[in-house]
Amino acid sequence: MSAERRPRGSKRARLGLAALLAAGACTLGGCFDAPKIEDQWTRVDLPSSSLVAFQTLPLGAQESVHVQTAITYRSIVTGYAVAELRASSTLTPAMLSFQPSSPRVPMAADIDTLLLHSVSIGRAIRAVTGWDHLIQRIDFDFDATVPAVLDSSGAGGGGLFFVVYLGAGQKLERLGMADSIIITPFQSASAQVLPIGMTLHTAGPGSR
Repeated sequence: MSAERRPRGSKRARLGLAALLAAGACTLGGCFDAPKIEDQWTRVDLPSSSLVAFQTLPLGAQESVHVQTAITYRSIVTGYAVAELRASSTLTPAMLSFQPSSPRVPMAADIDTLLLHSVSIGRAIRAVTGWDHLIQRIDFDFDATVPAVLDSSGAGGGGLFFVVYLGAGQKLERLGMADSIIITPFQSASAQVLPIGMTLHTAGPGSR
């Protein structure tokens, strides 16, 4: 008795069905991870810095800051890069605690908040223009004076932070004085930029 023959197309049909199911699973689950925001937005990185995260600076101290930064552009950006030490009378290290290795999107939101509720106590700025895939390396050097008191109310609050961010600038010419530049920071989500920074601590004069 001869063996039963299967239709010729059955094996081909099964292979085709398997390929179709695999393609469907790839579409639904994603064969590749979607690019992270860190790889889609213009990003500021901090290869080296004379400051370290959560470092303690004495109140009233003079601090010389040197940092090396790298800006990876993901679109055309024209404006200014700013490296800055900032003091806040209302935001404390417990409220905003971040460092260069922190998740970039939450840190960007924290820096947006910080820039609205703090003042500069020392900075360096550089005009920048970049386009997609350009990596621009910039060194910043500046001196800063840590306030003798962060919270003028005497409640013992306030905090000290170091940030590097991008923004728009307007040159202000002053008669008989050096020109100044007014910086308006880019809002991270709308401008699709990721600033970077670190939380610092303060202590009484002479402490480190």
